[in-house]
Amino acid sequence: MPTTDAAPPPGAAAPAPPGFWRRALQHRSFVIGAALTVLLLLAAGVSYVWTPWSPYEMDIANKLQGPNERHWLGTDVFGRDVASQLLVGARASILVGIIAVGIGLIAGTALGLLASARRGWVEEGIMRLTDFSLAFPAILSAIMLTAVFGPGIVNAIIAIGIYNIPTFARIARASANAVWSREYVAAARAAGKGQLAITLQHVLPNISAILIVQSTIRFAIAILAEAALSFLGLGTQPPQPSWGRMLAEAQTMMWQAPLLAVFPGMAIVLAVLGLNLLGDGLRDLLDPRLARKR
Repeated sequence: MPTTDAAPPPGAAAPAPPGFWRRALQHRSFVIGAALTVLLLLAAGVSYVWTPWSPYEMDIANKLQGPNERHWLGTDVFGRDVASQLLVGARASILVGIIAVGIGLIAGTALGLLASARRGWVEEGIMRLTDFSLAFPAILSAIMLTAVFGPGIVNAIIAIGIYNIPTFARIARASANAVWSREYVAAARAAGKGQLAITLQHVLPNISAILIVQSTIRFAIAILAEAALSFLGLGTQPPQPSWGRMLAEAQTMMWQAPLLAVFPGMAIVLAVLGLNLLGDGLRDLLDPRLARKR
């Protein structure tokens, strides 16, 4: 007599749908997004062990060169190798993305889960706090921080991280509210489990897929915000390379050397596009309703 797989216990996080990786490899957005994201990570990783030239070494005699056999993407206004700067600049983007999104994910999810579990004045207070936070975008927050503490990548990370908190809080609260209304949560309450145990054992596992998808999207926004802050002189400071600062330095040379703006601009576009496509692909693959339709 054939046997069937045992059903998962009530409230357990749903496993990946059958054939997840087979469907993932057939999902165009996921494949393209994953490839571009891996390329970004490889660029940052390779820069720790090898770059064509030193990204900090100036060579005024060879400034504003176009792509050639010695400098694959040419040199900037100070004679620095553009390819080396792009590779090292990927580090700042990834560093800001990981830490800033981590701040938003941890703090925002905790606030959202607390609001969903306690309700009442606790939920109202947390939601009004997130409304207040959303009134201060990342760039404005960074300007306020740098006015007090000075410009730098640390202040940029803090500003972008604070900007991510209300977004994750709202998503976690809305998703958790749906889980709290499920039958297995009512059964857990009847069994005597407290709010903390239910949140950790039932609510959080069931909203993790949504948080993962949102993290990839916020990662892309963090990279874009870091580039904007560096462009304004508020993010990564010299001599550390940054894609945003490369754009700022290239804006005065648009007629003499337009490629100086094209290369860092394309790096930002591809990084943001890859993470957005990866997030869209994960959303389609991890959503049980869409998985059943495919």
